[in-house]
Amino acid sequence: MIRLDRCLVALGVGSRSQVQKLIRAGAVAAAGETLRDPAAQIAEGTPICVRGEPLDTRLARTVLLDKPAGLLTAARDRKQPTVMDLLPPAFGTLGCMPVGRLDKDTTGLLLLTTDGELAHRLLSPARHVDKTYLAEVDGPLTAREAGRMAEGLLLDGETEPTRPARLEILESRADFARAYLTIHEGRFHQVKRMFKAVGRMVTALRRVSFGPLRLEGDPRPGFWRDLTAEEERALRRAAGLEE
Repeated sequence: MIRLDRCLVALGVGSRSQVQKLIRAGAVAAAGETLRDPAAQIAEGTPICVRGEPLDTRLARTVLLDKPAGLLTAARDRKQPTVMDLLPPAFGTLGCMPVGRLDKDTTGLLLLTTDGELAHRLLSPARHVDKTYLAEVDGPLTAREAGRMAEGLLLDGETEPTRPARLEILESRADFARAYLTIHEGRFHQVKRMFKAVGRMVTALRRVSFGPLRLEGDPRPGFWRDLTAEEERALRRAAGLEE
């Protein structure tokens, strides 16, 4: 159970004083009943209307976003736009946060969730949750580079090699290559540093999958949606949080 005024604040309707005024004015109905007591207790998920308009009352949210280039993967920043600017303001109020980070110039699949335990487990190297990137680099890729990544690479400034990664070469020419790289960690700029360790510079990078979730079709920068119930179950299984 949750207080009505606290629920409305969490859903981004307004400040506590603002929602209390709405409630006392008879502008809020829960399950079809007008409530005038801000302290009234309601069950999570109870249908709520404000001034006759229904609210989306879900307090727990996990969404998939096709991140465009140029946005920071952060909850907020004073100077630069962030991925949270693509979502309705209520998501920030609910505490919906990015699961890990994508570089400012990296595009593709980004998860955001209100479930801190889910996020923590998905990012834990111990869980071995796959993350696959489509990378374009400035030179050829061969079985040699794939073998080195499969063995693990020692990156600049680190003492532990990367975990084995899978490189699937799609196209390779003298001055260009395109490949999928699947990793199980989330080290700082890891994909770019791994290619640098084998003598290649990344010129474009897009994450196409995270665990059981995959972006399908052509890029749709800025597109987001809630996960389906089946996707949520699969994601929780990958995180070791089976219901």
